[in-house]
Amino acid sequence: MTDALTDEALHALRGNSSALFGAVYQAYAGPVLGYLTAKGVSDPEAVTQDVFLAVLPRLDDLSGGADGLRTFVFSVAHARMVDEHRRQSRTPEQHEFEPERDTRESVSAESEAMDRLAPQELLRLIDHLGGDQREVLALRIVAGLTVEQVADIMGKSAGAVKQLQRRALITLREHSVVKEYVSP
Repeated sequence: MTDALTDEALHALRGNSSALFGAVYQAYAGPVLGYLTAKGVSDPEAVTQDVFLAVLPRLDDLSGGADGLRTFVFSVAHARMVDEHRRQSRTPEQHEFEPERDTRESVSAESEAMDRLAPQELLRLIDHLGGDQREVLALRIVAGLTVEQVADIMGKSAGAVKQLQRRALITLREHSVVKEYVSP
């Protein structure tokens, strides 16, 4: 590829910083972007912009004509590429969250209470509840059904099932045996 910038063109543009920068950018932005892409930079467009932001303040001080300018632009591009690869090697790999692969889990309060209480204690506690509340807790907590499934089974609305469950848990929470297991 031949340089669009010659020594004469650079000499003519000296003193006009914006025109000089425009000409340098026009001549080298494509090749720099291609170089960075070929070298595996993750965001070559951004790094290309960084290269030219570093080149801009030094344009008036450069010597060596068009060849010196080209060498300087690509030495800055190379340095930015090396910096980018070093940054990537120090940055932990990012992965999308995959809920099905997440092995962490926390136990629900109901499950923990059920594990702490002996079955006979649990039966005595549930005896303090009304029939519908007892049924809702058995279906929701023991059987593990959803509110909608319990509503279908009991022939009640989902809101009614939620209220029955809430009231049953409040009643159990107020019972003295449960208070030993529930921290304030």
